[in-house]
Amino acid sequence: MDTRSHIMPFPQVPVKWIPLWSSLGFLLRSPKLLGISFLLAILLFGLTWGGYLLAVSVIDAQTAGFFQRPPVSAGIWGWIKLGGWQVLKWSFFLLSRIVSFYLAFLLAYSLSAPGYVFLSGATEKRYAQQDFEEDAPFNFQGIMVDILEGLKIGVLGLLVTVLALTANFIPLVGQILVLFLYTFYLALSFLDYPASRRRWSLGRKINWLRNNSTAAIHIGILPAIISLIPLFNIFLMALIFPLFTVHTTLNFSIIMQQEKQGATASEQL
Repeated sequence: MDTRSHIMPFPQVPVKWIPLWSSLGFLLRSPKLLGISFLLAILLFGLTWGGYLLAVSVIDAQTAGFFQRPPVSAGIWGWIKLGGWQVLKWSFFLLSRIVSFYLAFLLAYSLSAPGYVFLSGATEKRYAQQDFEEDAPFNFQGIMVDILEGLKIGVLGLLVTVLALTANFIPLVGQILVLFLYTFYLALSFLDYPASRRRWSLGRKINWLRNNSTAAIHIGILPAIISLIPLFNIFLMALIFPLFTVHTTLNFSIIMQQEKQGATASEQL
């Protein structure tokens, strides 16, 4: 008896996109995926929170001398300097927390990468069933490769963070650019899991996002918005990361299947 139709929550015919709510339903219907997701969420939260506290303490220690001594507010010029100092203090406070989060998140992302690669593989295997194509084995060598790929994206994330920090000082346009940068960077972060299982290079992953820019925006926009919320971003990102890993894997799998079918049809013509 074929039980495939009872397990798969999506139609057999090719579809362009699986919405997030369908991916959530797929995740909730699998106790195995839920269990893996729960453990990975705790791991990502713990690593990110610990790294965040460390980064904040270092930054605050280096800048305490300046921000703990406000300028003298005597006279009009003194009040202007005090106002500018307060604006700078709170702007730096906000930006330093965002930067601290991303530094901690990049470290946590790199270290937890093998677990999310495993979640991605389990997701695709459950979805594809007998059509699942085996990829790179989950062994010690594969784990080291996954960590290395995570570190590559982590280093790229440092560059993105520096660019975002610089662009943030440009009124209005800068904030839009920051959201754009983080949208595509987080889309790359989620794409890393199913693509690394296929041993794709970083350049090939970036090219895939460039060729599927609409999918990249669908994947990355909500996590990018959440990541810009100070303090709460640590908890929320840890909570949604397994879901978006599942969401990205399902849609990546479908897009790759469609591309393969299209290439086959072209060859037959």
